[in-house]
Amino acid sequence: MRRLLFLLATLCSASAFAFDLQPFTASYTADWKQMPVSGSAERSLEKEADGRWELKFEASMLVAGLNESSTFRREGEAFLPDTYQYKRSGLGKSRESELTFDWAGKKVTGKDKDDPVSLTLDRGLLDKSTYQLKLQQDVADGKKSMSYQIVDGDSIDTYDFRVIGPERIRTPLGLLDTIKVERVRDPTKSSRKTELWFAKDWDYLLVRLYQQESDGKEYQTSLKEGTVNGRTVKGAN
Repeated sequence: MRRLLFLLATLCSASAFAFDLQPFTASYTADWKQMPVSGSAERSLEKEADGRWELKFEASMLVAGLNESSTFRREGEAFLPDTYQYKRSGLGKSRESELTFDWAGKKVTGKDKDDPVSLTLDRGLLDKSTYQLKLQQDVADGKKSMSYQIVDGDSIDTYDFRVIGPERIRTPLGLLDTIKVERVRDPTKSSRKTELWFAKDWDYLLVRLYQQESDGKEYQTSLKEGTVNGRTVKGAN
C-alpha cells in the first residue's frame, strides 16, 4: 500500500516541445495488480500572483492518505524550489517533511520526520516533486538521457532516466501518442522497474506509470481525466 501511494505521488504534468510551463489539473487511478486495492490521485499546477508556481498533489487509498506540495520559480530552463511539504498518514508510521530552499544563503533547511535537515544548496538541486516537471521538460525538449540531484530526507540522491521511444497506447481517454521513458537503476543494487508514458499532443502530460518491485509486485497508474491550460485531454477512438 505504501508503494502504491508513493507511485501515485510521482504523477505530474508539463508543457510541450520548446517547454513553456502551463497550468494543469490531472486525475489518476492506480491499481495494485496482486491485490484488489485501488487508489486515486489529484494533481494541479497553478501560477501565483507573485510569479511563483505551486504544484499540489493529494492521494487516497482505503484509510491511507498522502499530501505533497511544492512552490518554485523559473529562471530560463531552471526550476528553483522555494518550499516543499510532504505528509503521509494511515500507513503504520506517519511521516512529515518540510523543507525551505534559501537560494541567497545556499542552504536547504527544515525537517524530515523528527530529524533536522541542513544541506548545501547548489543550482540544479530539486525536491521530490519539482524534479518531475523538470523530467517532462527534458522529454519535451528531446533529450534522451537525464540525471537529477534530488533532496530526499536529509540526503541528496541521484535519479537517472532514459528515453525508450515513441509508443501509441490505449488509455481511459482513448488512444494517445506518447514518449516512453524508464528509470535507470544499478542492477547490482536494485531490480525495481519504473516506466512512464508522456502524451506528445498534450504538453507531455504523464498519462501512465508502471512499476515492478523487487519482490515482483506490480502497480500501474492511468490518467482518467485532465486539462492543460484549460483544454480537456482527449484521445483518438
